[in-house]
Amino acid sequence: MLSRLGALLQQAVEAREPSVDLLEAFTEHWKGITGYYLEATDESTPAKETDIPWRLKQMLDILVYEEKQRPAGEAGPCLEYLLQHKILETLSTLGKAEYPPGMRQQVLLFFSRVLGQVQHPLLHYLNVHRPVQLPTRPQKLLQLGSDALGSGTEKEEVQFAAVLCTKIKQDPALLTYILEGKSLLNGKSPKVLLVGPEGEGGEHPQGAAAGVPPAFPAGSSPAAEPSPPRRESNLITSLLGLSKSQKSRVALKARENLLFLVGLAQEAAAAYLVQHSALCQLVTEHLCDLYGAMPACTDPADILALERASWRSQGDAGGDGAFPGKESLVAFFSWLDYLDELVTGAHPVVADAVTEAVCEKLFRGILQPQLLQMSELTILTATAMLTGIVRQIRAPALLRGLVLFLLGPERQPEAPGACPHLLRAQLIEHCNHLSDEISLASLQLFDELLRKPDEHVAYSLVLRNLEARGYVQRGPPAPEERGSHEPELDEDALELEEDPYFTDGFPDSGFQPAEKPPLASLRGSSRSDGQGHMNEVVSSFLCLVPEEAKTSSCVEEAGYDTYVHDALGMVQACRTNAAAWGWPPAPRPLDACQPEAAFYEGHFLKVLFDRMTQILDQPYSLNLQVTSVLSRLAAFPHPHLHEYLLDPYLNLTPGCRSLFSVLVRVMGELMQRIQRVPQFRAKLLLVRRQLMGLVPGEQLDHGMLFKGVVVLEEFCKELAAIALVKVPLEGPA
Repeated sequence: MLSRLGALLQQAVEAREPSVDLLEAFTEHWKGITGYYLEATDESTPAKETDIPWRLKQMLDILVYEEKQRPAGEAGPCLEYLLQHKILETLSTLGKAEYPPGMRQQVLLFFSRVLGQVQHPLLHYLNVHRPVQLPTRPQKLLQLGSDALGSGTEKEEVQFAAVLCTKIKQDPALLTYILEGKSLLNGKSPKVLLVGPEGEGGEHPQGAAAGVPPAFPAGSSPAAEPSPPRRESNLITSLLGLSKSQKSRVALKARENLLFLVGLAQEAAAAYLVQHSALCQLVTEHLCDLYGAMPACTDPADILALERASWRSQGDAGGDGAFPGKESLVAFFSWLDYLDELVTGAHPVVADAVTEAVCEKLFRGILQPQLLQMSELTILTATAMLTGIVRQIRAPALLRGLVLFLLGPERQPEAPGACPHLLRAQLIEHCNHLSDEISLASLQLFDELLRKPDEHVAYSLVLRNLEARGYVQRGPPAPEERGSHEPELDEDALELEEDPYFTDGFPDSGFQPAEKPPLASLRGSSRSDGQGHMNEVVSSFLCLVPEEAKTSSCVEEAGYDTYVHDALGMVQACRTNAAAWGWPPAPRPLDACQPEAAFYEGHFLKVLFDRMTQILDQPYSLNLQVTSVLSRLAAFPHPHLHEYLLDPYLNLTPGCRSLFSVLVRVMGELMQRIQRVPQFRAKLLLVRRQLMGLVPGEQLDHGMLFKGVVVLEEFCKELAAIALVKVPLEGPA
């Protein structure tokens, strides 16, 4: 009984006067810290060798313990003492002075732990004895952190910033006050800024309650006048500075927290972040600085061969297999990848602002002048970098900005010679440049563009000109018209005319749709009819190359199933990208199409077709790239594109050319040149084996011709395979 009575008395004493003991201990520890500065004589003693870290830890433990003993939401005397006596303000001053050495680290740790472990909302206005707004106080800590990048406190700095980001995520209304910090940044006296009945910028009377947490004023900051984007030290500048740290873990943590911050769901917070911080300017300027840091001697081939970078990767860019400038390239594309993820996860307001900044500073400010220069080396390097940028970008907003920068917003059909968007016209012209290297790099750029899930790419380059189906002849020619144009045609000539391989030789006549209906018109026919016509289409492409020029049957690993497998993957990828674009399943009826002028295939297809006509006289790598772009276009599931590129029996308008008619002309030229090359087939087979690496390479006369023939055969197989897999996928169920 005596023991129980003693325990009850002890509990009564502890319940009656716990705050007195805690407050006394708290103030004792604080006086011990301040007393050190009065008594210490050795200024070189590190802070960790003094009792300051221990006393700060005791003060934190007292605050946490005190909070657990009190009702939720009620501030205890120790917390009130902390706020009333501006302990955080004093500590930030001591940390900035870095006295004793290492004090900055101790201050950052203490403040991070206070915000993280004390559940009381310190960054809010709450009903406490002396309500004080604290967001201006951490601003000094942010400033001292940003002033000391690389000083050994980066780990503590990023930890402190992470705590602030967590608090802002919990209540986005805090963002205005965390970023603003006017009192300290502008050198004014550290008054408490409030928004309430006392007026903006007024000092709250002692003992008054602070009401609810402040909301975002429409289009303005808590101050009376909206301020321009600030470059002073704040949470954004600190995170961006830490993201450039040489310590990979620090940089990664800082970038993750910035992503965390820009993903705020509240639109007002996102708008404030854009309007009242230098976020967009800083991330874009760093990207431009990294672009400018790349050596001018960087080989464009190395740029194109570089693997897609990841901002999370911490690998060494200068390891085995490195080339001059690789480290700079990796740094640029890694930061671009980070911006891509930032735009992907950010609020649309932030995403649009960052996109506009990148388009203005990097695309229009740096890349466009380089692409429009006369220097071939500059054009080549800029085109290679642009191809890498296209490959890297995935964020819809950033991708849309890039596509509009390259191709312009125009969607009406093109007119010959017109170029409303100068850069688009110049890039397409580069595909047919006198320099084969520039032509190859430009074709690779468009190949990458066509892989992107943006409808405007295919529409701007090709579909806008096929919308009215001006390539289709309106009705078959009358018999008397045929007789007037071809007065003396014997049976052999008629057979040639009906042969699909020679349609381009008779542009005024075309094919009879009654005998060979267009492929697209079979979308509503029976499966047997569609399957039969599909077989004819496949055979037309497979038989297009003359027997004298076919070599695939003479070498191993040249099976047609490989082409079908590759075509199926490409067609399915194009269908996936185009699934949300709302493309029609069948061509527009001809009676609903009213072409305003004579058919023009458009600048892009014109250049590609012109390049195809030169396939026997241009480098092998260039031929591969031209046919790759055309194959990708043919794989798109738009019925007009399918009809124009993959229907050999299309009834063309007089004077028009299609992909098949271009190939027919090339085959005609090939047949003539075969006759002038002795032992053509044997040499062709040797070249094919050399290209496959089966025999050592040696220089042959007409080597470019032989390689062009090999590409022609492969290309016709690709087109046949694409037609084979597209009809079952897109035809009647």
